Amino acid sequence: TISVNFWQSSGINAEYGGSFSDNELSPECLDGAQRLLKADGLSVPCEYTSYLAPLSSRKLFNNVINQDKGSDSQNDDPFHMGYVVRLHNVYVFDKAKECFVFKHPNHSAVIDNSRHKLLSFTTECDIMLHGFAGYFDAKLYRDVYISTHPETHSKDMFSWFPMYFPLKNPVLVHAEETISVNFWRVVDQTKVWYEWCLSEPSSQPIHNARGVTYWIGLFS
Repeated sequence: TISVNFWQSSGINAEYGGSFSDNELSPECLDGAQRLLKADGLSVPCEYTSYLAPLSSRKLFNNVINQDKGSDSQNDDPFHMGYVVRLHNVYVFDKAKECFVFKHPNHSAVIDNSRHKLLSFTTECDIMLHGFAGYFDAKLYRDVYISTHPETHSKDMFSWFPMYFPLKNPVLVHAEETISVNFWRVVDQTKVWYEWCLSEPSSQPIHNARGVTYWIGLFS
């Protein structure tokens, strides 16, 4: 039997937060490193949350259409990807709602970073839905936060732009209609990816099913 004693730290400071909170594998990185953390050690950040809001933007939609992937393969469909964008010429027509939450250190007996969320929104007027804006906030320590959420955006912070998750088939939504979207964070042995699909006011196929186009690789 070989005994290995790890040096343990009082704190872990990670800079793996992405525009959608966890899209740069912060959960997997911090979970993997927490064996080096003392029992009463601190993680920075200690909690982070992603948010989604419906948006209308013909400009963003056209930019996705014009993406040249250099391939005719369906696996390269640009509508099956999320994009980090600065949201100009857009109309976000309902408040952002909480999507996925992660906390560290994670002392669960079985750590599972896969997630699913069903979110519903409304609109006050007839409008074309082109997709969803993604934001995040993160609790660094005690009452210290950073945020791209429109209502709590950190002053003078330009390190992160929001994300845009497009719909391949935009939908005309009428005033007071419900917009419902399913959003998944899927994890397997080799990669992490997002899937999303509209279920109201009309049903659409799942975008990026099985991570066909957009995924983030895991170290083995």
